[in-house]
This record gives sequence, C-alpha cells and structure tokens, in this order.
Amino acid sequence: MEVLIYLVPIALLLGLTGLAAFLWSLKDGQYDDVQGAAVRVLSDDDVRR
Repeated sequence: MEVLIYLVPIALLLGLTGLAAFLWSLKDGQYDDVQGAAVRVLSDDDVRR
C-alpha cells in the first residue's frame, strides 16, 4: 500500500499533462478543419492526364 504514495501523484501528473497537451492542440487549431482531411483523401491530384 505504500506504493500508492508514489503512484497516485504520478497518475495525476500524467493526466494533467495529457489534458494540457489536448488544450494546447485545441488552442493551436489542430481540430479546426475536420472535413478537410476527409475530402483530401478522395481527391485525385496525383493522377496523370
């Protein structure tokens, strides 16, 4: 049970780090264009004419 003294703060630190990374990616505009990637997959830009 003494290991919980170490594991609980480590788990909280990892959770807060993940939350901070997610909020940073939101602020950076990572999720602004969710339909653009789906449309770009279907485009035939590399086809020779």
